[in-house]
Amino acid sequence: MAMDGTSDAIFAFLTAALICWATVPAAEYFARRVGAIDTPGPRSVHSAPTPRMSGVAILAGIEIAGWIWLPGNSQVTAILLGAVAVALVGALDDIFDLPALVKLIGQAAGASIPVIAGVRPDVLTIPFIGGFELGWTAYPLTIIGIVAVINITNLIDGIDGLAAGVIAIAATAMAVIALSLDRTEAGVLAAITAGGALGFLRHGFPPATSFMGDTGSNLLGYMIAIVSIQGALKTNAVVALAFPLVILAVPIFDTAFVVAKRLKYHQPIYQADRWHFHHRMANLGFSQRRTLAYLYGWTLVLAGLALALRLVPYSDDRGNFDLPWTIFMVAVILAAVGVTIYLVYVLEIIKDPRARGSTDE
Repeated sequence: MAMDGTSDAIFAFLTAALICWATVPAAEYFARRVGAIDTPGPRSVHSAPTPRMSGVAILAGIEIAGWIWLPGNSQVTAILLGAVAVALVGALDDIFDLPALVKLIGQAAGASIPVIAGVRPDVLTIPFIGGFELGWTAYPLTIIGIVAVINITNLIDGIDGLAAGVIAIAATAMAVIALSLDRTEAGVLAAITAGGALGFLRHGFPPATSFMGDTGSNLLGYMIAIVSIQGALKTNAVVALAFPLVILAVPIFDTAFVVAKRLKYHQPIYQADRWHFHHRMANLGFSQRRTLAYLYGWTLVLAGLALALRLVPYSDDRGNFDLPWTIFMVAVILAAVGVTIYLVYVLEIIKDPRARGSTDE
């Protein structure tokens, strides 16, 4: 891990965090002026009207830190411009409640900016099969992937601090992995993303004084997707493809479960409901903070697994295993599997909470 890259990442993290933390009050004021206020409804966990556009502060932190600490090349410029475009779509949605199709088109347009500039994988490596050139399909596939991660992040943004905390954990782990792979640009991008999320969390942790809204969730989802492409997906290590999937397993699992439920009951996949993990845990009597503790913990364990896969020297990549480190890796894997089983089955995240007298409605 290069020391200069690590120091840049640390300073970039601090810059984004401090700027975001300091500008949230201004973002709240702006949200009130333009009418971006979240009024409590049937699915809400807050009881008072709350400004929902503080993602503008996250954007300020990411943009300023990015222009300072990232190299001034065409790809970085496109990434930062794409961030503005994606956040703008979210801001318009926070103000005007855009139709789902309009949001998707806007997200895809924002995602296309870095993709056209070269932020895309040219070769896809599949374990046991090998690598193959993506050719022109790299453009639509990468855009679809970015938009998917944007919406995965948006879908978990249902209680105070959940999306910001999960992204802060995930981005921090990705920063360490990227820097260890000498992907300095991706490492700094991840650090900036973690800093922006953590800076907002000072205001967004329950009881939240403001929400980041689609402005923030769109932006953080976009950034974490870009980090995955610039870092893990552009290395030659086959296992690198799994890093983002492992780290983001909680929001991916949540989204897959909710979409499956909506398809099962013949509902539009963009329709809001109370089938998300955090809603189901609330149905089981969990407070917001207890829900966050469990979901943060789950994310931390999976992030730890990804870090162990990358950093623990259990093998020399030639079929020779170091016994103590291999035992440690097995323990880490079993811990991750155990935590996942506990949360999925013991807490009945998948099993219908109505079995305990609760409802999904």
